[in-house]
Amino acid sequence: MRHSNSGRKLSRTPSHRKALMRNLAKALITHGRITTTEMKAKELRRVVEPLVTLAKADTLAARRKAYRVLNDLKLVKRLFDVIGPAYAGVPGGYTHVLKLAMPRKGDNAPMAVIEFVKQQPVATAPVADSGVVQSALAAGEAPKADEDKAEESK
Repeated sequence: MRHSNSGRKLSRTPSHRKALMRNLAKALITHGRITTTEMKAKELRRVVEPLVTLAKADTLAARRKAYRVLNDLKLVKRLFDVIGPAYAGVPGGYTHVLKLAMPRKGDNAPMAVIEFVKQQPVATAPVADSGVVQSALAAGEAPKADEDKAEESK
């Protein structure tokens, strides 16, 4: 019985599975997007997301933990200098898996693309308020908030 044993075996020995996940993680950090089988992509999330969380901390201990997985100083530097700061205010969910419509031609395996989620820019002003201000300016009036400030200053 496999009580409390999480993760997929992927028909590999533990050492082969560990090497596979390391190589996929290296490729994802290098390219930002890779195409692989659906099961490998879902399992890769469990390796890469903790690495990005480490990169957000940016401590020496975190860099050493990331180096244990990646075994490449250039990739650790890229992870901590480029990828980590991009997700500074994000609590999780740094990657997403997109299933492809066509399976692999040779063995009919379901394919997927795993990539880092692109961050959306945050709007500075609400859209509804800008319409009220624009209509007040077009009518030649001062916006209501400015009128209140002018009365307070008197």
